[in-house]
Amino acid sequence: MARVIWKGAVSFGLVHIPVSLVPATTRRGIDFDWLDSRTMDPVGYKRINKATGKEIASEHIVRGVQYQKHQYVVLDDDEIRAAYPEATQTVDIVAFVEAAQVSPLYLDTPYYLTPDRRGEKVYALLREALVATGRAGLAQVVLHTRQRLAMLMPLGPALVLNTLRWADEVRAVEEIGLKPEAVAAKPAAREMEMARRLVEDMSEDWEPARYTDSFEARIMELVERKAAAGKLETVGTVETAEETGGADVIDLAELLKRSLARRGEPETPARPARGRGAAKAAESEAPAAGPRTRRAPARKKTG
Repeated sequence: MARVIWKGAVSFGLVHIPVSLVPATTRRGIDFDWLDSRTMDPVGYKRINKATGKEIASEHIVRGVQYQKHQYVVLDDDEIRAAYPEATQTVDIVAFVEAAQVSPLYLDTPYYLTPDRRGEKVYALLREALVATGRAGLAQVVLHTRQRLAMLMPLGPALVLNTLRWADEVRAVEEIGLKPEAVAAKPAAREMEMARRLVEDMSEDWEPARYTDSFEARIMELVERKAAAGKLETVGTVETAEETGGADVIDLAELLKRSLARRGEPETPARPARGRGAAKAAESEAPAAGPRTRRAPARKKTG
């Protein structure tokens, strides 16, 4: 079972949905480690001065950003830490958009969101609202000290959070240098008909399990044969730590009502919240909306 890497809440309007973040993919492929052929000791990464070719101690290493060719601005650890976005443990939905409007070029890493701490009802409400409207939630979230733009969308019974690339990380089509004849080319009607028929003849349902990495299969077959012959070497292991957090859930009907009222939209009649002082408690527990931030464009390098 995939491990939980983050706990927090999805927030839209005044509603918070406690959730856990779980990777939706797993990295595959062959990981070749470097070993010393004489002793079978691991060969690690060394800090080498590129000018002298000599190894240097970590205390002499600083971090710099190239401002112009051969010119760097050096930043210390405190300055870098101060620039990190605040980790809020919240997936803050800032808008809802049509999922089809988001180009696949912007999609980065998918995660599953699972309900946490009795948040199943609110989780299901958001999922079904997205299905009914054909929308996806455009959100901001901080993962591993990095501010990310993300898209929240339904997938069967689950909600998926797909981090997005920023606009300045995606090249425009104009930048790839397509020749004018490639842009203006118009196929003949007969050629188009044959191409269409070929596409239809080769069409099939998407079944990802049918496609495998043949290189990995051959390498692992070789590994199994050598292991069976007793050609094994002992290597060390590395442990990783999990990130944890938390969030609370508050009265849903009252928060939906207040969120609509705040935006000046007509309210849908709702049953009064159960329990004495429920509305008052919701007001005291609901967090203030934080400012929406925009990512400043990156400075162009000159040289």
